[in-house]
Amino acid sequence: MNIPKPEAIPVMPAASAVILRNGSAGIEAYMVVRHHQIDFASGALVFPGGKAEPEDGNELWRHSIAPSGSEPILSFWIAAIRETFEEAGLLLARRQDEPQLLGADETRILVETHRHALIDGKISFSELLEQEKLKPALDLMEHFAHWITPPGPPRRFDTHFFLIAAPVEQTGEHDGLEATEGFWIAPRQAICDADAGHRILLPPTRLNLQKLAQFPSVQAAVEATRLSKVVTVLPRVERVEGGRRLMLPIEAGYGVSELFIPTA
Repeated sequence: MNIPKPEAIPVMPAASAVILRNGSAGIEAYMVVRHHQIDFASGALVFPGGKAEPEDGNELWRHSIAPSGSEPILSFWIAAIRETFEEAGLLLARRQDEPQLLGADETRILVETHRHALIDGKISFSELLEQEKLKPALDLMEHFAHWITPPGPPRRFDTHFFLIAAPVEQTGEHDGLEATEGFWIAPRQAICDADAGHRILLPPTRLNLQKLAQFPSVQAAVEATRLSKVVTVLPRVERVEGGRRLMLPIEAGYGVSELFIPTA
């Protein structure tokens, strides 16, 4: 059997949405649990998101301008919105003449009406928005982080994370296919649950949650993100006793330059 060399494995474009709200004990993030039967990150607690598709670069989006103006390219922003709708039942969009995101009741109806058709390929995301007279809320998104899977795993991703800089009243509903749970959780609680063995966190998720846990409110997280430069993290992996050590650029803003991953 021919096993591809690590450097020959293609890096797939992907995007995730970091959706926050102010809870009674601080900020909370909407997260989903990946299905145990899928082949990537099975059972892991993650931010909603997934692989970017060709349609995310559709010419219909050219009238939209990503807040950054250039990097990352627009298709990543659209992928984060589309994947969040498919996986988490949250729609980061609004009516053409309204400033705020869609509310909970209206989003629930759109999920019931369109989500399965979108997942099954019977309607495209651009068609969905055009039919419902919606526009993607790109101006309410902030580029938060950028991670690239290092060589080694059988699947590699070039993932951009986007913070949603707006109040989200939607409650969310996991799709039951890629995600088996969906809920709001405080970043510190998610980390504690993982440390206690109740949850699985991938390294990017853990470090992004640690960064979020520093902020007392959604507004504080948004303001800090706007002032920060996103530094690409492509970890260098070292095999050490008991596991692996990921070497990270300190400039990425996680407060650490390495992360130890014990052998499962």
